[in-house]
Amino acid sequence: MAKYLVSFPSDAMAVPEEGLQAVSDAAHAVVQEAKDAGVWVFGGGIDESVPPVLVAGDGAVTQGTYPQTRQLDGGFAVLEVPSRDAALEWAAKFATACRCAQEVRTFAYDPAS
Repeated sequence: MAKYLVSFPSDAMAVPEEGLQAVSDAAHAVVQEAKDAGVWVFGGGIDESVPPVLVAGDGAVTQGTYPQTRQLDGGFAVLEVPSRDAALEWAAKFATACRCAQEVRTFAYDPAS
């Protein structure tokens, strides 16, 4: 089985304040469904109150991220499913719950894992 990253940026989730609890409840329901199905690996939301840093091989720490990288924020889930089609089906469930499109990326095969 392959692992897939399902994610969205914060800006994609344009939900009015009064709708946030419904979105949260729906997203948690999909997470629980994924756990019950045995496909959930891990996931969560990026803590946007903590700015990113870059750490070099010598341990030097600088504020920010790679200049060519768009900001990484929002939420994500890593799922282990039997096919890309299955990953797309789960992404559709998250898209419905979060009320925004989800990006799906495939992790490269790692023979050591």
